[in-house]
Amino acid sequence: MESELHKLRIDKSQKARRDEKSYWPWVMLIVLLLAMVFGIWKWSSAHAAVAVQTIRVRVPEGAVNESDIVTLNATGYLMAAHKIELATKVIGRVAWVGVEMGDKVQKGQVLVRLEDEEYKARVAQQQGELDAARAKLAELEAGSRPQEILQAKANLDQADAQLANAERNLHRLQELDTARNVSLQEIGDAETLVKSRKAQVDAEKQMYEMAKLGPRKEQIDAQRAVVRQIEGGLALANVELDNTIIRSTTAGTVLARNVEVGEFVTTGFVGEQGAKSYVVSIADLTDLRVELDISQNDFAKVSAKQPCWITTDAYPDRRYDGVVDLISPEANRQKATVQVRVKVLNPDDLLKPDMNATVSFLSPSKLAATRSATTAPAGERPAIRVPAKSVRNGAVFVVENDKAVQRTVTAGAADAKGDVEIKKGLIGGEDVIVDPPATLKDGDAVKQ
Repeated sequence: MESELHKLRIDKSQKARRDEKSYWPWVMLIVLLLAMVFGIWKWSSAHAAVAVQTIRVRVPEGAVNESDIVTLNATGYLMAAHKIELATKVIGRVAWVGVEMGDKVQKGQVLVRLEDEEYKARVAQQQGELDAARAKLAELEAGSRPQEILQAKANLDQADAQLANAERNLHRLQELDTARNVSLQEIGDAETLVKSRKAQVDAEKQMYEMAKLGPRKEQIDAQRAVVRQIEGGLALANVELDNTIIRSTTAGTVLARNVEVGEFVTTGFVGEQGAKSYVVSIADLTDLRVELDISQNDFAKVSAKQPCWITTDAYPDRRYDGVVDLISPEANRQKATVQVRVKVLNPDDLLKPDMNATVSFLSPSKLAATRSATTAPAGERPAIRVPAKSVRNGAVFVVENDKAVQRTVTAGAADAKGDVEIKKGLIGGEDVIVDPPATLKDGDAVKQ
């Protein structure tokens, strides 16, 4: 029994090894948690807003703040000044499509080809009919051939000979009638034959005269009209054949490709599941407008050729110059608004049609004063000064929407107070970062 009980005892060394193994998962879990905490701390440190000190640039005497320049803000949508939906002039099935959405195209570039076998056959048919009509016209204009005139003369001579023979036979029967050797029926038949031969001679004589004169002028004119009619049909067939090739009517960008190879297109609208009415939509994205509805209460603040600033919701940090291009000649009674279009003077590839856009209408007089204050030679405009340590590599950082925005400036020499004059790049009222960190970059988050 003692030996059996001894076998049932647990070895202390094995128990220690088991206890040691049970600790390892907890050790690994703690290490992983520490690593995650360290990573989150590093990431937060890298993306944390940089604390900076700023100074508000003093608006110099005689200058105008940007907020004073804007007389009205309005929202609208970007649109292409000229958007074209290229449609087909003939019906047919699409054989080839050569563009995709976003492609740049030139004027006259081939975009789509339709199947053209039927139109080629129609051209060949019209060409054959035209050749036949022209040959007939040439025959009429050339007149009768000498052989035809000679044949007509021969027919006339034959008719004369037959008439002479009939007259001799009648004369013989009349002489025999005195001797009562012929019947009245025979004499009557002979007289009828003479009359018939005379009529035949008259007919052959007319045919001979007609052969010598040739076709009538009216016949030639009628055939010429037939030729012109068939020429028109051939020209139409060629135009329809050429219309199976759809070309771009202007240079621009493909906004939409509406067809695929094998689809049927038509000259009229059919529907979503039927034939397509247009094949490609094109617009010139270098000529953009912002379409706005201005309240009638604010309409007095808008004028033709008025300068504007344009911003979009997609790129709020980018500002584009604009000018009032069109003011509707009539108001909208239901909305109590007037439609205004503002032309974008410096569009780029970031602007897309149908984007939301905000237009700031500017006061021309105040804008001119601001520009003169910021661009006039030194000594003729109020001086804008910032601490010299704010300028780094010909630029300063301005805080906009809690982000550092780099502005290129033209700075003068530092004065005794350690300030430098900004000759170009600032107009006053900006929050400039004093002594920006060396690691600060354009677009970094900052806190004041």
